Amino acid sequence: MCYCYILYSESLEKYYIGHSCDDLQERLRKHLANHKGFTSKAKDWIIVYSISYIYFLFTGFKYSLSSIFYLISISDDFKKDYLINL
Repeated sequence: MCYCYILYSESLEKYYIGHSCDDLQERLRKHLANHKGFTSKAKDWIIVYSISYIYFLFTGFKYSLSSIFYLISISDDFKKDYLINL
């Protein structure tokens, strides 16, 4: 099982959108661990939204997930409004 997820850091007032086929809690642990990526800037990331999907290796895969990955391209303000209204 794979996941698309949204993390939120209160200290940065920022969202991070990611996807992984690892266990979601393990992936969060990696975001909170010492590393050099974007999420290394804070240690208070929490999962505010996640959705699971099955990973298929065929051309139609990207179209079936287009609505999920659309979240990657939207602004922080829209994400904030969207998450409040979930």
